Amino acid sequence: MNQQTSTPRVDRREFVAGLIAAMPDALIVSGLGSASYDVFASGDRDRNYYLWGAMGGACPLGLGLALAQPDKPVVVITGDGEQLMGIGSLGTIGVKRPANLAIVVLDNGHFGETGMQRSHSSLGTDLVAVAKGFGIANAFSVSDAASCARIAQGINARQGTTFVQVLINADEPPRALPPRDGPYVKNRFRAALGLKPF
Repeated sequence: MNQQTSTPRVDRREFVAGLIAAMPDALIVSGLGSASYDVFASGDRDRNYYLWGAMGGACPLGLGLALAQPDKPVVVITGDGEQLMGIGSLGTIGVKRPANLAIVVLDNGHFGETGMQRSHSSLGTDLVAVAKGFGIANAFSVSDAASCARIAQGINARQGTTFVQVLINADEPPRALPPRDGPYVKNRFRAALGLKPF
């Protein structure tokens, strides 16, 4: 039986809010679409870097940020569709393996931004196995909000690169739209790190 249909699922907004609340100092990179809506809905922060476009770009951005800020926990929150689009970035992440990077994939088994067509993760692709195949040993799947505390503890302790597939309900909560001004988001984020705008 397919994991996507036989496993309980978690409410995406509840999970994201719980995870961020458990790591208030983390630098958050959110993938385009629903992942950014979920992150913004949990409370806007100057340490949130929202991506509005660049599908597949959340993980590469998170990797660069983790390498540049090794003393800070960096969390990429994205969806299964975007992760599938940028799957090759896991290869570089698996080689570099920054101890402060976590990738959290909100997986509803659908391409939510293009009409809810079924994604590869509901058609047989095992994202955890893919991550492990790329060299990310600490890769696992969860389907309950209670996992937030355990995941946050590992991220805050910077115990190694982490990949978490979160099985979520295939619903569409009301959109909570973060700022759309890219330079504003970038410069606010840089200021939070004590860096000058450019």
